[in-house]
Parts: sequence; structure tokens; C-alpha cells
Amino acid sequence: MADKLKLLEAEIPRLRRYARFLVRDIDQADDLVQECLTRAIPKIDSWTEGTNLRAWLFVILKNCHINEVRHNRRMAVDGDVDVEQETPAVAPSQDAHIALREVRDAFLTLSEEHREVLLLVAIEGLQYEEAAVVLDVALGTVRSRLSRARQALRDALGEGGWRRTGAQMSLARETRLG
Repeated sequence: MADKLKLLEAEIPRLRRYARFLVRDIDQADDLVQECLTRAIPKIDSWTEGTNLRAWLFVILKNCHINEVRHNRRMAVDGDVDVEQETPAVAPSQDAHIALREVRDAFLTLSEEHREVLLLVAIEGLQYEEAAVVLDVALGTVRSRLSRARQALRDALGEGGWRRTGAQMSLARETRLG
């Protein structure tokens, strides 16, 4: 069991990243990961070695998030909780931040389904089959969403999949020369 717990511990940074994607708040994301681990650790023996631990944990994390959203909706109906929160915006101070902001803005224009499948496959490195398990959809649906998400992201970033501003071109030149 100690070996399984070490494997589980190694997945915490990925769990935190996925939780931040789901709730868009660092403190809430940490609470969500804690809830996920609280559920996963007692059930770690139900995970089969040789299968993908990350996908198993992501399913637990997503289910915790769904339960939390449902709970917050019920509380909002009762008038006890203010569900909407603002996130502060900080202007970038470097050229790389501008490029990153463009990608982030393009990413945020995608539908929730497209963002989620891109996060799981492109960022977290899950196989299509594993993403299908996490999302509880068919494999073909994952492939279709991923294809449409990639195309929408390319379209949002402009011709050729990337708009290069003067600042980005100068940054690229500096990178090649430096």
C-alpha cells in the first residue's frame, strides 16, 4: 500500500492543475484536491495496478467537483451562498506574457467540452481512451471533440494557427540568436 500512496502522491500536481481548470480558483482547487484524496486514499486498494492511476484520480476529482457544484446550486437556491466570484486580472509586463495571454484568451473562447478534452489530452498527456473514461463519453466523442477543439484554437489564433505580433517576432529572434 505504501507504494500505491507514493504513486498517488506523485499525481498531486496534476490533480491540482485539473482542479484549477475546473474551479478557476486556487484555494477552491486545493480544497477539491483534498476532497479527492480523502476519497481516494481509503479506496486505493480498489485501484488495479497496471491501469492508469491518473485517470482513476481524475474521475474521482471530477465527481467531487460535480457534487460540489450541485451542493452550491442547492445552497444558492436557499440564498445562503454567493456562487459568482470575480478573478482579478493583472496586465502582463513582458512580451511572452502577451503571447501566453493570446493563447489563453483563445483557449477560453472554446466551449467547456473542448477546453476539458484539450486539457486532459494535450496538457495532462492522457491517452484518448483514458480521457474517454474521465469524461464518461465514447472514444469517438473524445477524438471528435479534440479535433474540433484544435481547429477552433487554430482559428482563434489566426492564420496558420498563430498570430505573431512584432513583440513575438522580436522574442523569437532573440531566442534564436541567444
